[in-house]
Amino acid sequence: MPEKPPIALALTGASGAAYGLRLLEELIRAGRRVYLMVSQAGQIVVNMETDLLLPSAPREAETLLAERYGAADGQLRVFGRNQWSAPVASGSAPLAAMVVCPCTTGTLSAIACGSSADLIERAADVVLKERRRLILVVRETPLSEIHLENMLKLSRMGAVVLPAVPGFYHRPTRVEELVDFVVARVLDQLGVPHRLLPPWGEEESSP
Repeated sequence: MPEKPPIALALTGASGAAYGLRLLEELIRAGRRVYLMVSQAGQIVVNMETDLLLPSAPREAETLLAERYGAADGQLRVFGRNQWSAPVASGSAPLAAMVVCPCTTGTLSAIACGSSADLIERAADVVLKERRRLILVVRETPLSEIHLENMLKLSRMGAVVLPAVPGFYHRPTRVEELVDFVVARVLDQLGVPHRLLPPWGEEESSP
């Protein structure tokens, strides 16, 4: 059976680094190859909000994250912000999908206008032009008219706008369960099996 194409994951500077890191963990667990990009602000937020001290150097970050999440050799690759030779910068490289998680409204705006000023923006531009799946986990509140217009614009282009809005019908008691709710929705969009939450109507019955 041929190996599935990689999934690109970008972490930007919105609050909610736990969403992106948990998604990375689950993709690694599912055996998917991941191309990871972290914006400068994203790195700062990771270091502020989690116990992880993420290095600036891509190779060092790759080693740390691969060890932390048990990635196989070559399963995780981390690219620099201006590493234009990275596979995600060209539509000729196979890619299953791209997720920006969390996604700042600034990144949302840059993708909507196609600025391609750094590797994250260029990778998203490539995914859109190649008609591949782009999932934007926007984390901001309240939303201005500018934010809403950019979301509508990208939705019309085929992107999936998936705000980080956890549900409560599963009666979460820990922050981790709220994170898993959003990550589960992203994995559903990617078609990646998971056990974070049972599908609606298929809750595990009590013994």
